[in-house]
Amino acid sequence: MAFHYEPKWFVELEESYDAVVVGAGGAGLTAAIQAAEMGLHVAVFEKQDELGGNTKKASSGMNAAETHVQLKHGVIDSADDFYKETLKGGGYMNDRDMLRFFVNHTPLAIDWLADHKIDLSDLTITGGMSKPRAHRPADMSAVGGYLVSHLLETAAKYADNISIFNNCQVKKIEQDEDGNVTGVLVGTEGGPREVATKAVLLASGGFGHNKDMIKKYRPDLVDYETTNGPGSTGDGIKLATECGAQLTQMDLIQIHPTVYQDGDHPYLIGEAVRGEGAILCDFRGHRFVNELTTRKIVSNAITALPEHSAFLIFGQGTRDHAKSLDFYESIGLVKKSDDLAGLLGGQNNEHAKTLEETVEKWNMAVKAGKDEQFGRTTGMQRPIEGPFYAIHIAPAIHYTMGGVHVNSKTQVIDENGNVIKGLYAAGEVAGGLHGNNRIGGNSIAETVVNGREAGLEMAAQLEAAGMKLEPVVLEDEKEEEPAADATSGATQA
Repeated sequence: MAFHYEPKWFVELEESYDAVVVGAGGAGLTAAIQAAEMGLHVAVFEKQDELGGNTKKASSGMNAAETHVQLKHGVIDSADDFYKETLKGGGYMNDRDMLRFFVNHTPLAIDWLADHKIDLSDLTITGGMSKPRAHRPADMSAVGGYLVSHLLETAAKYADNISIFNNCQVKKIEQDEDGNVTGVLVGTEGGPREVATKAVLLASGGFGHNKDMIKKYRPDLVDYETTNGPGSTGDGIKLATECGAQLTQMDLIQIHPTVYQDGDHPYLIGEAVRGEGAILCDFRGHRFVNELTTRKIVSNAITALPEHSAFLIFGQGTRDHAKSLDFYESIGLVKKSDDLAGLLGGQNNEHAKTLEETVEKWNMAVKAGKDEQFGRTTGMQRPIEGPFYAIHIAPAIHYTMGGVHVNSKTQVIDENGNVIKGLYAAGEVAGGLHGNNRIGGNSIAETVVNGREAGLEMAAQLEAAGMKLEPVVLEDEKEEEPAADATSGATQA
């Protein structure tokens, strides 16, 4: 037996399931819930002890356009603008069909989450976007942990249809002589087990923590730190290639510009901090880049500095509107001072006056609504006022844009351009959506949009093979029957 998710109880690993999901991050959990809603019996296998993958580390938000949340905040947005800005941000290397499907389905994903009481009703903005599209929890907290915990709560409600096993790694995907998926070989604490299934979703994340793969595809990055958790070792990519899958854009690896690296391990400082008003300054107190252009441009600008690192500088207003800073400050990543000079060691620091002048110039730009120095147009809703804060940051490996080649239905494509029947991929393991630079806030959106699509496609595959789908409706989601009139027996309109 394997350990099940909270609440703590044990389930037997069965000999067969309607569908198998590899990985219990955002994409895998979303897919499992969507498939269960359609009536499928699903097993989720997670190789690590903890569930959530890299999703639980996300801090900014979930991008979506033309949502009811935006309207409530007075934001009039356009799906076409979202599409064009993501395409531009990705160097026009994005798969157009995947991108269009993604953009058009983001508002539906927000609604689906809301239907499950996963409320992303606050907004912030990320680099490369012209409008606030990053949906986050109402308390402005980090989106990743919130999403994972609520997806697990939702999955628990479908316990008759979903079994989640940790410390269980899928070692091989079985196929018949025609290449159709027939099952998986799973390594468990009790030894290897064969599990039959007709549908397998790879939702196992990227390879940002695999030095050998980084060296193979981007040897220039092999010495960079990484924000990825230890589970991001490219297992899904290996499983897919063993099935004859085609890979795409494997050399496209994103460097995140703002990562704290002075301690035992790196901490990503989410884009929401800049989206809520922070600026970047070099060691001499100067701004040097539009902080909310794409991650690629910001990272390159920081790397070009003599120290290859910089400081995030922000005031109390930003501190109040980026709740992820609560955690960063609690573990000592944030320096606080009543005056700007104190951030650089006091008034005797030769660059303290420069920093004061930089912040004064920035505050004037905020007041005027125009950044003449670097052309920044977003994240300018509040000036930098005391008390003041600083975080030392540098670029680090963050996201692998390349991966398994899929179509917009999350179906895996083989080396000959054909669909591998029964094999799907969603989330960071799949390549093509983001081009050469992922926009902040698009990874969480991708996990939900494509996780849902994978769940639906697996159900459609089984239905086409003759399975009768019986959608599952939870008791608390059933519509109440109209009240009956006590005298006539008629229902009330």
